[in-house]
Amino acid sequence: MNLSAIPLAVRTTCPYCGVGCGVQATPLPDGSIAIAGDASHGANAGRLCVKGSALGETLGLDGRLLHPQLREGGALRRASWDEALDKVAGGWRDIIAEHGPDAVALYVSGQLLTEDYYIANKLMKGYIGSANIDTNSRLCMSSAVAGHKRAFGADLVPGCYEDLELADMVVLVGSNTAWCHPILFQRIVRAKEARPQMKLVVIDPRRTATCESADLHLPVKLGTDVWLFNGLLCYLAQHGVVDAGFVAAHTNGFDEALAAAHVDCADPLAVARACRVDPRDVLDFYAMFAATAKVVTAFSQGVNQSSAGTDKVNSIINCHLATGRIGRPGMGPFSLTGQPNAMGGREVGGLANMLAAHMELDRAVHRDTVQTFWDSPRIADRPGLKAVELFQAIEDGRIKAVWIIATNPLVSMPDANQVQRALEKCQLVVVSDIVEKTDTNAYADVLLPALGWGEKDGTVTNSERRIARQRGFLAAPGEARADWLALCQVARRMGFAGFDFAGVHEVFDEHARLSGYRNDAQGSPRVFNIAALAGMDRRRYDQLEPLQWPLRADPAGAVEGTPRLFGDGRYAHADGRARCVATAPRAPAHLPDADYPLALNTGRVRDQWHTMTRTGKSARLADHVPEAFVDMHPQDALLCGVREGELARVSTQWGAMVARVQHGGGIARGAVFVPIHWSGQTASDARVGALVNPAVDPVSGEPEFKHTPVRVEQFRVSWHGFILSRSELNLDSVAHWTRIQGRDFARYELAGRNAIADYGAWARQLLALVDGEADWLEYEDRSAGVYRAAHLVDGRIEQCLFLSPRPDLPSRAWLAGLFGRAGLGDADRVGLLLGQPVEKGADTGPTVCSCFGVGRNTICEAIRAQGLRSAAEVTACLKAGGNCGSCVPEIKKLLLDTRVEETA
Repeated sequence: MNLSAIPLAVRTTCPYCGVGCGVQATPLPDGSIAIAGDASHGANAGRLCVKGSALGETLGLDGRLLHPQLREGGALRRASWDEALDKVAGGWRDIIAEHGPDAVALYVSGQLLTEDYYIANKLMKGYIGSANIDTNSRLCMSSAVAGHKRAFGADLVPGCYEDLELADMVVLVGSNTAWCHPILFQRIVRAKEARPQMKLVVIDPRRTATCESADLHLPVKLGTDVWLFNGLLCYLAQHGVVDAGFVAAHTNGFDEALAAAHVDCADPLAVARACRVDPRDVLDFYAMFAATAKVVTAFSQGVNQSSAGTDKVNSIINCHLATGRIGRPGMGPFSLTGQPNAMGGREVGGLANMLAAHMELDRAVHRDTVQTFWDSPRIADRPGLKAVELFQAIEDGRIKAVWIIATNPLVSMPDANQVQRALEKCQLVVVSDIVEKTDTNAYADVLLPALGWGEKDGTVTNSERRIARQRGFLAAPGEARADWLALCQVARRMGFAGFDFAGVHEVFDEHARLSGYRNDAQGSPRVFNIAALAGMDRRRYDQLEPLQWPLRADPAGAVEGTPRLFGDGRYAHADGRARCVATAPRAPAHLPDADYPLALNTGRVRDQWHTMTRTGKSARLADHVPEAFVDMHPQDALLCGVREGELARVSTQWGAMVARVQHGGGIARGAVFVPIHWSGQTASDARVGALVNPAVDPVSGEPEFKHTPVRVEQFRVSWHGFILSRSELNLDSVAHWTRIQGRDFARYELAGRNAIADYGAWARQLLALVDGEADWLEYEDRSAGVYRAAHLVDGRIEQCLFLSPRPDLPSRAWLAGLFGRAGLGDADRVGLLLGQPVEKGADTGPTVCSCFGVGRNTICEAIRAQGLRSAAEVTACLKAGGNCGSCVPEIKKLLLDTRVEETA
């Protein structure tokens, strides 16, 4: 047996959500990468969601930024690393000399590894001397950070994932966990199946996939979370559920917090009216919470992304502190982070108002500790500009240079058109990215090629404080370099010492040593402490196993983690007590009015991630939700004059976009939902960030992504269509388009306002077909405005185009299957002209289960033919739902819809 021929799996960590799943990546002889879950990893025990399972499909180099580029005369040209780094260092040095350190800024990302984050923070705060470094984590987790610091004295997450399984009641607030954290959600579902008495409550304005497994869903009005939890606090006090002994021994501020809650929320009926929820459901929730000692309240973006986000967080924490339900197994407030290393960035001070190792900018002793450890020439002595105000300062000219790393703010920021104006005016824009063409990169003066997942090496920290290794298993493509290395090379060119590292393990070692430096000097040790990992050489660093901080070494030198915090009743405030924080309910910053009568809510879809630069490469991930949509109540759609399936313009006072109307069934009147993922690279006009208002939480600086007044109106077009093409197309002449990645082709959804005089000539021009002798099939019904055409090469389909005045066009799933065939038969050619398959069962329908590629029609036909009655039976028959489980709610809905059809 040739052992050297057996592929070796590399244990690494998924780069998507904050669950931080362990992954085994195995390079195969054909150059592909086999992806599997790491059964030994505590976060996921071998399971992966569909995005994680598809990681191997996203590693191709198409579209990668492989070489440094400099902009000259409006155009980018290839440059050497030395030339590019000299441009960055020289530009920053000159700007600082003329305008001071606050004239430059870094804008970084939760996609960075901890070591990258550490070097960026060290350079900016310790050597340049400005705190103008902020991160896209400001957009998703900063309210949780601020709430933790107010309540606990530091940014500390009390519990661990196991608590979700040990709890007798799990409350999910502002989190479509089934789609956004599917591995955690499946842990909850399995625990509930094992213990049916376990309760699941979902608090969300929308009826999402998560609600399908809930015992109770509270569809609260957007922005009313503080009313609900203040009301719960009052209810707990009124019914004698407050743990008076715990409150007296371990907290301050309870009386003030309760008094503030009583002002508006003492009456559950008043709370129900404010939240627009059935009073019986409010009382049921309050009674369940009061009667259940082991409660975990997990919250995410629906809580954080608000101009009252920090108060929402503290209103939740207050209820746990009041009842003493914290620090023990199966109970506590739990922040579910959105990005893979949002927690790691917080550990190294990645936010503009923090220092490294959980130290504070506003404390002189902390500034001295960090500066002394770094032996740096200066230290920032005041908070820097948070994300929204940072880009406003760029537009105002106060910031002359910005270095953007691993994020795409022109898509993800609120008031994104303002970000565009800022970058247009900025003297020096540097962008480090793995993708060559993004909305943001179009305004870069310097582009630096970075390492992507599978290439870079370092650590990340997940939502339960678990530090894990992200290991490289692919060679660096082109001239791509690690972000920490590029930052160090710029720092050295600027004349700064302290940036000579032999490898990433030395960066981690410095980070670990700082966490323990002077940690007990004030008699109140900082909780974040990973000094037990200091001193690791490259080999030990490579072998590092996942561990939850704070860490300690036992007498034998073995390092142990800490699953839960606060079990001893001691918190990180100087007096050891937690704080109950008075939270007064308040309305969102901007309310609907006659011009903008609806409230816009934004969020994610199941199979995509951020701006799709990675997930957008996977054909199976693209099939589930192929284009941007606006989900709205049918009565609101009627009032707005728009219809399901048609395009609509969605606009606010900050910007506009175009999306397809749908009625998902889970939207209350007065609200609409639009996903965040589409950019200028994937659609002609679908950046929802351009619509979002720039209002922020006054404490955290987190923007209000969940409530922007909006108007929806018709987007009138003359025709609808789609193209499937093996070659890329230029569609600038089309009024509206969306690009979707297929397995062997690109798919384009189209709509136009122009009158087409000659369909054939127009189609050939659009498809860039110049061969007059090409194998060309076409069907035209001019009176009906219907046109179909296909271009074949050697009997194999190369392109096809379908047009109609109506949006209900033929199935893309059936046509996609034709692109996988070596040649088309007569029946296929006839089907192309008819606009539907001749063979029965050829159309599998839109994808439901992306893990196994199972379509809606396939599932419905199996339900009818085999009398399937449960999701488990569907899984046994078709595999659908048998991997990550995130499609199970949709399967349950199909089961119900099919039964309704049978009885109609």
